[in-house]
Parts: sequence; C-alpha cells; structure tokens
Amino acid sequence: MKPEVGEPAAGPWRAEALEGLVRRLLPAAGLRPNRPWIVAVDGRSGAGKTRLVDRLLAQVPDSDVVHTDDVAWHLSFFDWADELRNGVLEPLLRGEAVHYRPPGWVARERRGAIALPAGRSVVWVEGSGSSRQALTDLIDASIWVQCDNLEARRRLRARDGQEEEELHREWEEQEIPFLLQDRPWERATAIVAGRPLLEHDPNTQVVTAQPAPARAEVI
Repeated sequence: MKPEVGEPAAGPWRAEALEGLVRRLLPAAGLRPNRPWIVAVDGRSGAGKTRLVDRLLAQVPDSDVVHTDDVAWHLSFFDWADELRNGVLEPLLRGEAVHYRPPGWVARERRGAIALPAGRSVVWVEGSGSSRQALTDLIDASIWVQCDNLEARRRLRARDGQEEEELHREWEEQEIPFLLQDRPWERATAIVAGRPLLEHDPNTQVVTAQPAPARAEVI
C-alpha cells in the first residue's frame, strides 16, 4: 500500500473481528449517559469510508450516520467545521435530536434536512476531515481509513466517471494540503485498511494497524 504524500504507511497489519474494533472504539464502561458516542470515520476520498460505515451500522443496529458531504453541500470542500459543530455535534452531545439544514441547502432550496433522532447509541461521522483537530473536543474516538492513493483515484473514476475529473482535481488540490497540515492519522483510535491485502474474512473481520506515532515537534 502506497499512501498519499506526507502520510506514513501504517503497519504491521492484522485481521481483527469487526466486533473487536467496535469494542476498542467504545470504552468497556458502556454507553454515554443521555447522549451517543461520537465516532469520526476519516480518510481520503475514495479510501473506503462509506463501506466501512455501512458495516459499522450493521454491527451496531441502534447507531446512525452523518456524512460531512451533506454538511458541506455547495458550501466548501473543507471549511465546514462550524456548521458540523453547531448544527449536528453540539445538539447530539446535549442528548437532542438533530434537524439541521446547512447553508448550502437553504441557499439552493434543497429539500429535507440532516435528521438524527435522539437516543442513538453511536453516531458515525463519515467524511474526509471528520476527525479534524478543530473538532476533537466533540469526538470520542476516530478511525483513519488508509488506502493506496492510486487505488483511491481508480475508485473515484469508476464511481463518478470521467465527467467528474475536473472536480476530482480541484478536490485533491485542497484535500492533500489540508490533511498534511491536520494529520488526522496521528490522532486516530484505530487505523483500518481501505483495500486490505491481508487474508481475512470480509464478512466478519477488518484489517487494522496500530495508530501512527505523532510527529515530533521541532524546537
């Protein structure tokens, strides 16, 4: 696996039960009183975050998900931390239901809202930049999904087609420097392979590595 520029290659990798990963993310003491655990699922575009979240939702049936792409819709690729904080995370931490219409939805008259009921055990926050440093005070745990950068680009082209090539280029121009500066892999509770090469049971297991060591500060 060749990660993107500036991202250290994780390892050694091992097969781990998906149930065991959930237990690592959620402390053994049990659920938070009166509010859900908030777990960010971060990684580069095309890394495999959405598929992992689908599996986590099935593993924890009383959980729910918010996608940062919905918060950022027609707003900004990465400048949406305040919207996620004020519109979604802070109400969840107060034990409230969420019914939030982000600025892009209002401006373009998109119907509906980001809606999460109260009483969920876990809310997975999925998206590139979801575990950013500016939100760490609101997040209980985080996953960094590492993927070969060439494979991630191939997935995006297969998913979106060549007509989105310009959008992908613009996205990368912002995603690469943002993540290189923020370095979310250094704060991750767990690192999961987005395209695992290690033999494992894809129905019950994920391939994980120990979190990357924090970068030493130069004095």
